[in-house]
Amino acid sequence: MPRLPVFAAVLFVAPAGGSDPPPVANPAPSAGWVKARAAAVDKVLDAEAADLVGLYQHLHTNPELSLQEVKTAARMAAELRKAGFEVTEKVGGNGVVGVLKNGPGPVVLLRADMDGLPIVEQTGLPYASKVRTRDRFGNDVGVMHACGHDIHMASFVGSARVLAALKGSWSGTLVFVAQPAEEVVAGARAMLDDGLYARFPKPDYAVALHADPLTPAGVVSYTEGLALANSDAVDIVVKGRGGHGSAPHQTIDPVVLAARIILDLQTIVSREVDPLDPCVVTVGSIHGGTKHNIIPNEVKLQLTVRTTKTEVRDHVLKAINRIARAAAVAARAPEPVVTVHLEEFTPATLNDVPLTRKTVGVFKELLGGGNVRERRPLMGAEDFGRFAQGKTPIFMYFLGTITQDQYDAAKKPDAPPLPGMHTDRYAPVPEPSIRAGVRTECLAILNLLNK
Repeated sequence: MPRLPVFAAVLFVAPAGGSDPPPVANPAPSAGWVKARAAAVDKVLDAEAADLVGLYQHLHTNPELSLQEVKTAARMAAELRKAGFEVTEKVGGNGVVGVLKNGPGPVVLLRADMDGLPIVEQTGLPYASKVRTRDRFGNDVGVMHACGHDIHMASFVGSARVLAALKGSWSGTLVFVAQPAEEVVAGARAMLDDGLYARFPKPDYAVALHADPLTPAGVVSYTEGLALANSDAVDIVVKGRGGHGSAPHQTIDPVVLAARIILDLQTIVSREVDPLDPCVVTVGSIHGGTKHNIIPNEVKLQLTVRTTKTEVRDHVLKAINRIARAAAVAARAPEPVVTVHLEEFTPATLNDVPLTRKTVGVFKELLGGGNVRERRPLMGAEDFGRFAQGKTPIFMYFLGTITQDQYDAAKKPDAPPLPGMHTDRYAPVPEPSIRAGVRTECLAILNLLNK
């Protein structure tokens, strides 16, 4: 994928998603229906729970980085085949698609992501990852499932087993998607570009869960409409003229210039964007120089940009370009190189409102109203939003993954914060998290494929 300059990137418009969806089928189920279906799910799940925990621990111990999920994908394919799905591998790279047809009715897609993160695990768990590998840039890194994708996959496999065992209770088609490369927001697009919605039954609904490290197992959270933000990755190469550190007057110092640019970038959010429009511009990486007394020729900055509106995104990307170039002109420096990586862009995740309300109604009957919590939109990003392609209604919800004791302890005054997403100490509690994941996924799908 070529790296495009910022003026080209801003022409990319995020898909609206979730607008004008087909009506959500079936009236809201009764409490009795939910209770009966939950009992049937639990009966199958009770027999599978120990094996699913073992699968989770295996996946946690053996994570693979984005675009390297070869063994993980093979395991997901094998699990879906054992459950009775017709399986296709290598869709959009390492993607796996399982299809289970069971009479007339809607098509429901369930997605789980497979990739880990370049983090050295520090949980101390007996099944902690000790994997080291080379990332796509050739760096030696540790690998860890620090975003809960192992919980996603274990729940996904559990739901496949349960729904296959309960074929007499539903009618329609399941499309189970094990997606690669979510952490670099490339996998969903790659699978769609490889014909996911053309080669396989196009879904009437798409559902996914995401692990939540800050709420207890047995609690789920949701957002109607905008749930997660647009995400862009931007590189700035700040150019200068190097020289000896003792003679800065003979140089154009790119370190000082980079510092000026970083500070000026803060004015985009504080002075150029409407305060009521969420926006984040973060410089996450700065690299330049090799020695104390050498002024380098260039400094490299890496930025993440989060927005919720296309017009705000366009303005911010243009402003980054303008500020970097203006600072270079003021310093008599060569023109900087500003690159927006379209291959790492992902649009906002917009939960379809009717689908959200229909599914949340089932969750409240299943878990109790106090365990189903509405949450504000987050500035995090997820490429699940791309599954809204073709106006497919989508719904992503968040699954609690810690113990109640951990949650309560974190609420005490002066308590240390809970390990969050993408940290080296995030450790979901396996069995309760997987059980809640399978129960909620299965009830959400059964509600859409209800006979």
